Amino acid sequence: MSDPQIDPAGNTQAFRAFAQQQDATASNEQPSRLPIWIAVGAAVVVVLAVVAYLLVR
Repeated sequence: MSDPQIDPAGNTQAFRAFAQQQDATASNEQPSRLPIWIAVGAAVVVVLAVVAYLLVR
């Protein structure tokens, strides 16, 4: 049974095409927004805690 996937290291031209394809896909990815959402959530919790403290006081 032959392997249907071609090894990009087999020759220089195939490797260069493989490397350029990897660079193109890596540049299209957006950075994660998870830290922003965590910061927003923490800020909301702090604001709610301050409001609750002022209402109970």
